Amino acid sequence: MKQHESVPLMDYREYPPAEMQARIDSFHNDLIRRHTVRNFSNRPVDRAIIERAIMTAGSAPSGANHQPWHFCAIGSAEAKSILRSNAEKEERAFYAGKAGEEWLDALKPLGTDENKPYLDIAPWIIAVFGQRRGGVSTAEQRKNYYLPESCGIAMGFLIASLHQAGLAMLTHTPKPMDFLNTLCDRPATEKPYLLLVVGYPADDATIPLHATRKKSLEEIASFI
Repeated sequence: MKQHESVPLMDYREYPPAEMQARIDSFHNDLIRRHTVRNFSNRPVDRAIIERAIMTAGSAPSGANHQPWHFCAIGSAEAKSILRSNAEKEERAFYAGKAGEEWLDALKPLGTDENKPYLDIAPWIIAVFGQRRGGVSTAEQRKNYYLPESCGIAMGFLIASLHQAGLAMLTHTPKPMDFLNTLCDRPATEKPYLLLVVGYPADDATIPLHATRKKSLEEIASFI
């Protein structure tokens, strides 16, 4: 095996089997309380919470450890207003037929439409970009590998971290999202993947019954 520079694994923790089960049960029970909401409060959220969540997301595994992501946390009212205007423009085309009948039919149980008032109301919107070129150092311009997979894992870390802090979220993906490169002053070589709306749920927030239906273990896993 080719030799490489390494350091000792110092921060790994092993737990007794009973504690392992208790910890995984606790984590599961906490995460199944995570729900996508579309009714947000305008209550402020401390920037430090968002910063820590992004740092957690940045610890995710990635191809060649290039960490090919950039998170733009949008908090200003002006920027959110511009974002909403652009997103709703794309959404109007989407719901007018661009999406196709099958896709729109799949969305009907969720009650979604082209109106996105939460983009103005929620205190933070995090735009997630994938960097096609980069490296371990931000000064590098090497090809990044496994870009969608790496960014997808990081977004999972981000969502779990913000949920752990007690915040509600909505994943939003207007298509196309090229306007985000201009709004967030990101180069054209970066691909916008996701808008994550973050904040406290409104007092009258609801979730669609359809969204509470989750597949069983037998439906999502097999053991061989």
